[in-house]
Amino acid sequence: RERIRMEAAGMFAAGQDNAAVAKELRVSVRSVQRWRRSWQEGGRQTLHSKGSAARPKLNEALFAVLEQELAKGPVAHGRPDQAWTLARIKTL
Repeated sequence: RERIRMEAAGMFAAGQDNAAVAKELRVSVRSVQRWRRSWQEGGRQTLHSKGSAARPKLNEALFAVLEQELAKGPVAHGRPDQAWTLARIKTL
């Protein structure tokens, strides 16, 4: 996504309008408007990724417990096979 925002910054600098940028990059005009406003206020660096907006749901202690439980394997947790799926991990 950051790569697309950087492409948009180049297109802004070249004077392309929001609709043309959105069509070229296959994103919504609304996103392009947000990016352009940010770009105008702070330049290209404001379009760099700031990382995930979601905070981790587990603290460090709970991550450690999860790692220990995952190491035991799915069978130890009543699963019929040795496959960890995202759904199984989420339930764990």
